[in-house]
This record gives sequence, structure tokens and C-alpha cells, in this order.
Amino acid sequence: MSNHVHLLITANIKGAIEASMRSLAHRYVTYFNHTYRRNDPLWEEGYKSCFVDIQSYLLTCYRYIELKPVRATLVADPEQYIWTSYHANALGALDSLIRPHQEYLALGSTPEERQASYRELFRQVIGDQRLKEIREHIELQRTLGTRQFREAVEAELERAARMRLQRRPRRRYSTPYDYW
Repeated sequence: MSNHVHLLITANIKGAIEASMRSLAHRYVTYFNHTYRRNDPLWEEGYKSCFVDIQSYLLTCYRYIELKPVRATLVADPEQYIWTSYHANALGALDSLIRPHQEYLALGSTPEERQASYRELFRQVIGDQRLKEIREHIELQRTLGTRQFREAVEAELERAARMRLQRRPRRRYSTPYDYW
């Protein structure tokens, strides 16, 4: 996208994604500020992330990301967008940045079968409720998946990783007399 990037990353080492993103951000900001003779911060906020349950949501997240330019009306079809993994996943284009996930590999026994199955996934509409769910989990950086998956992530992290109900904010009293 013109103002942000979506990445779907599987890490084999705990903390690898955070370290990679920190390094990437530092290197890019250094390059950008040097190139354009700036000293200002480049981004308004850091990156956002959420754990994704592979069995339940991985291929939906692929579609969510690769259809984003279509939803933003930048292109009519995902293959028209140049900055996408759709070319590798659906059309077989070589891309050294992409390593097929096991869930993607399970779509077929040959590259042609996988690509055809992947393109078929894009004929299915991602419902508004599912889109909202993915956006909320990313925004709030909460685990996207089944209850069992969330509980496993919480046990590993030793902290809450689930969505919480929105509650009305507590009333703030300006003076002690506001209690009456």
C-alpha cells in the first residue's frame, strides 16, 4: 500500500520478528533520513502485529492482505498490483522473499495444483464480519484464532492475548464535589 505494508511472517525463533522489524525500521529510517537530509521521525507509530492461528486463519490472512489493493480500489484484480505475493502464490512467479508455508503447500501436490487452488480461494468473498475481526485483532495486537490457540499463546507469553469486551470508560471527576 502507499502508506503501509502488510507482512505475514512465520518465525522459527522466539523474538525473531520483533528483532527483525526493529532492525529493518532502524536501517530504513537511517537510509531515508540520510538520503533526504532529514532528522525527523519517519513513522507516526511502530508496527502492529498479532499471532495467527494457522489452521483457522492463515489462508484467510493471505487473502486479506493480497486483496487489500482491490478493496482500496487501487486495482480491479490482485494480479494487477505489483507489490504483492499473489504473483508467486497464484501465478508461480519466482520471488526470493517468499517461502511457501505448509498450509499453502497442502493446497495441492504440484505447483500448478497449488496455484489453481489458491486462485480458487480468491473466488470466495471474505465477509464483512471476518474483515472486521482481522482488522480489530491487528489494531489491538491480539491473537487471531480459536480459543485453544489463544490459550496456548497466553500460556507461552504469560499474559492476556485475547480480545476484551469494550467497556464504557470510567467517569473522571474534576472536583471532589462532583460526587454529589
